Amino acid sequence: MTHAVQHPPSDRTLAEPPIQLLNPSGRLATDTRLPLDMATVDLPALYRDMTLARRLDTEAIALQRQGELGLWPSLRGQEAAQIGAAHALRDQDMVFPTYREHGVAWCRGLDPVSLLGLFRGTTLGGWDPYEHHFNLYTLLIGAQTLHAVGYAMGLYRDGSTGSDDPDRDTAVLAFLGDGALSEGETNEAFVWAAAQNLPVVFFCQNNQWAISAPYSVQSRIPASQRAAGYGFPGIRVDGNDVLACLAATRQALHRARSGGGPTLIEAVTYRVNAHTTADDATRYRAAEETEDWTAQDPLERLRAHLESVDAVTDEYFTDLDLRERDLAEQLRAGCRGLVDPDASAPFEHTYARMPDDLRQQLREHLEFVSSGPQDGELS
Repeated sequence: MTHAVQHPPSDRTLAEPPIQLLNPSGRLATDTRLPLDMATVDLPALYRDMTLARRLDTEAIALQRQGELGLWPSLRGQEAAQIGAAHALRDQDMVFPTYREHGVAWCRGLDPVSLLGLFRGTTLGGWDPYEHHFNLYTLLIGAQTLHAVGYAMGLYRDGSTGSDDPDRDTAVLAFLGDGALSEGETNEAFVWAAAQNLPVVFFCQNNQWAISAPYSVQSRIPASQRAAGYGFPGIRVDGNDVLACLAATRQALHRARSGGGPTLIEAVTYRVNAHTTADDATRYRAAEETEDWTAQDPLERLRAHLESVDAVTDEYFTDLDLRERDLAEQLRAGCRGLVDPDASAPFEHTYARMPDDLRQQLREHLEFVSSGPQDGELS
């Protein structure tokens, strides 16, 4: 005799809705749980960076479809979460991304062409993490949370928190998706960050899908509520509301820099496009769901607010259109102009001092490469 599998009831219905400061129609509200001084907010800059991050994403997808990139993980729908969080950072704060934080990379001043190199196969990283205070992309799910905690431990032991010196006190912002919450590395990072009271903020973009696995099969409670089990605060915000994301990240980073320890932010958003350009999202999610979330577009929400309060002029949008076109041209030309790496590069950048056995492998590798077909020859 067989029995149907009994699934435990979900407790998500008991959760409060995400905190929202800017509703889908662009109307501003206040919430005592998440104060935000609007005099300190550069609304045109937020919209500019969200728009350019989306254009970067759109152009990269087109380049992949044209065979110029091997793969691309889209951020569409998550612009408010990324730009809001990025605008809360100070210059000295350190960011540990996954592989989808193109908007954060943009705000940290990275040349966007360097992002393309990773997915074109011309580089394993392509930028100096310390120049931009933005670590290399991490493709292994959840690993960046441990990297972030290790860096935060160094800050704590160096006395770079709680000094009341705004130029010295530093925090770490670690990005993760909802799927990473199911990884052991993430849970280890949470335990260690809490036990050591480290200056790290975990920013979870809950985009509803861990590739084809919905969040509902990973947890009975909202992601933000998990923080209590580790002993630090969690906050749940509307991830399509750039102001709520900005306010929550500012608050959490200030707490971390001041010596208050870690925070988990859950930004409830949606991955509008497929997981990557190699994925077919229509196989596991309904079109109606995507349409409902697309109607909550974060860019349209902020634009409606800008226009309602006359925060920008028509010239602002005209200039932004020109910047978009310039960025698109830069990306297309830059991508096609990326130089293939030298055959010895992976060996030379593995160790600070190359061991003898690896040096022997390098010699054998170069001999093999030089004996292969030359450009234009068939193998």
